[in-house]
Amino acid sequence: MNILVAAFDPFGGEKINPALEAVKSLEDTIGNHQITKLEIPTVFHKSKQVIEQELEQRDYDAVLVVGQAGGRFELTPERIGINVDDARIPDNEKHQPIDQSIQAEGEAAYFSNMPVKRMVEAIKEAGVPARLSNTAGTFVCNHILYQLGYLQATRFSNIRFGFIHVPYVPEQVTNKPNQPSMAYETMVKGLTAAIRVIDQQDEKVALGETH
Repeated sequence: MNILVAAFDPFGGEKINPALEAVKSLEDTIGNHQITKLEIPTVFHKSKQVIEQELEQRDYDAVLVVGQAGGRFELTPERIGINVDDARIPDNEKHQPIDQSIQAEGEAAYFSNMPVKRMVEAIKEAGVPARLSNTAGTFVCNHILYQLGYLQATRFSNIRFGFIHVPYVPEQVTNKPNQPSMAYETMVKGLTAAIRVIDQQDEKVALGETH
């Protein structure tokens, strides 16, 4: 498969984004998959536009976006992106033409069509903590997962799309007491394991949570 792996630039006053640094460290070939890496802005709508432009230029079989989720202990493949975009127009963009894909005619949510449960198990089998997440939040990470679902439903019907959150790295938590972190090498190991099984069928196992 030809897989586009995108990651966000630093945001929130951070000097680095561990998601981006981990993606940069991925091999260009993982199993039978050819990997193309892309940096995207942590900005509503613009992040989607950058990915859409890349999809228009080359044929991809899958798009995986990686983002930071400070406070999480594990790599967390996301199950669903919800539609909060119709109410999320930044003040500095209100005077600009709005992409029709952020309007309310989109679905309420889009489920990732990647084998997210199999990806979680593959990450764990590689010795890296992982958990299936049922919420990507309401920031740009959720936005891009939702927009990937919209693009798959309306323009690129053959692609698989998904999102994985990664924790902070140790250097980010030196002044953040009690915050978990993970080494870059561990993230890369887990992401590689997840990407390796992107073309497989998902497992029929229950991965629900009680909290």
